[in-house]
Amino acid sequence: MNIILYLLKIINCLYEQNRWLLGFICRYIPLKQWAFDDSHSPKYQKFKIDQLPKIVTNHQDWDWKDLNLYYAWKYGKSVKPVKRQKECDIPDNCSCPACNAPMPYLYRNNGKFGQLKCKVCSTVFSPNENRFSKDIQLKCPHCMHFLVPKKDRKHFIVHKCVNPKCPYYIRNLKKVDKEDLEADYGKNKYKLHYIYREFTVDFFKMDLDSLPKNASSLRFSKFDSNIMGLCLTMHVNLQMSLRKVRYALKALYNIDISHQQVANYCKTAAICIKPFVDNYDYQAGNTFTADETHIKIRGVKAFIWFIMDTAKRSIIGYRISSDRDVGACIMAMRMAFRHFKKLPEGFRFIADGYSAYILAAQQFLHEFGQAFQFNVTQVIGLTNDDAVSAKYRPFKQMIERLNRTYKASYRPTNGFDNIDGANYDLALWVAYYNFLRPHKHNFYKVLNDVEILRGADNMPGKWQLLIYLGQQTIINLQKQNNR
Repeated sequence: MNIILYLLKIINCLYEQNRWLLGFICRYIPLKQWAFDDSHSPKYQKFKIDQLPKIVTNHQDWDWKDLNLYYAWKYGKSVKPVKRQKECDIPDNCSCPACNAPMPYLYRNNGKFGQLKCKVCSTVFSPNENRFSKDIQLKCPHCMHFLVPKKDRKHFIVHKCVNPKCPYYIRNLKKVDKEDLEADYGKNKYKLHYIYREFTVDFFKMDLDSLPKNASSLRFSKFDSNIMGLCLTMHVNLQMSLRKVRYALKALYNIDISHQQVANYCKTAAICIKPFVDNYDYQAGNTFTADETHIKIRGVKAFIWFIMDTAKRSIIGYRISSDRDVGACIMAMRMAFRHFKKLPEGFRFIADGYSAYILAAQQFLHEFGQAFQFNVTQVIGLTNDDAVSAKYRPFKQMIERLNRTYKASYRPTNGFDNIDGANYDLALWVAYYNFLRPHKHNFYKVLNDVEILRGADNMPGKWQLLIYLGQQTIINLQKQNNR
């Protein structure tokens, strides 16, 4: 037998076996690995964000007269008024909310129960509870039933699909443990129905550059700008408390200054420097990482949100909030996306498993469309139990390291007296971190090299130049607003 024909038969046989194996794998073995097997459990369903609902407008462009003319053209006859067998009790001023057809074209659809129907457009409505009074209505994307408002929270309204035959509800119900199904109110442990949060506050129109206005002026009567630079260097760079700054200035330079004056200098500097830091174009890359950490304000827990560019490791978004809610997350993202008209290709946003990031991403898609559509890569837990955590853990460690760096400077303060003090302290620290602090991974150079800052030989001089740059930014912003 020819050896070539024999080999060709073997190759053909192996080819058929490979085809059968591939078909078997595609049919019975999932090729796409679930990144987080535990997150597919119904117990984790409450931490997930559902897709956006379907929006239905109740506006009807056609009037009943236009519809009558259309029926006459298409069917050869128009709609005639209702022929009534007995006296009509529908008020004369009642009309169809969809096409404005008058009372002669209306009749009772369910007898004495109050539902009316229009003969022209076949719309069913109730005169007492008119669903057409709203401009838009929300529908479940899975079963197309109208959503029902259930809870009114501080910043949003929770809408819920209560349809018991909704495929989304039935699919989640099948995952519930049988013990919970048999127990009283056992299903309440799970999130089974479709839920949508309608925000009542527009976080995309709020001011990003707000800071306390009760600051002292830069007209120095007793001290000069160099003393102000010394105060900022000791308080921000050297992580000294206000009273230690006062003591150091007295002990080293025989400068008698109160700790309250040091606080006034820091607050004034923060108001001047913050516009420059926030509006600076950091030339960010296509990978951001975000996290939140807690601080104390008058002994009560508050939260700081950080967003970092993983390429240059600059802080491009930050926010302080009294609650761990999605509003502060949106504001920090707005600051991070300030210089983007649309997101770069291959954009990736890395965060932990907190659902606020996913909800914020959903709101960006709702507000700006496809230009700001992105998915949140979630690194869950402290160990690499899945492929996603193993791959993106280094990016998450960057932002965790940033949190520890900030906590080192925050710890000497023993907490803040009010949220204004926390705001100006954070603004100064971000300015120091992005423009003045030498970083080991950048060969002990600053992250963002500003040419004018090279002219200062010492740190107090650099703080004075930062204040000057902030003043120039404020002037430019005022000119843009006056145009």
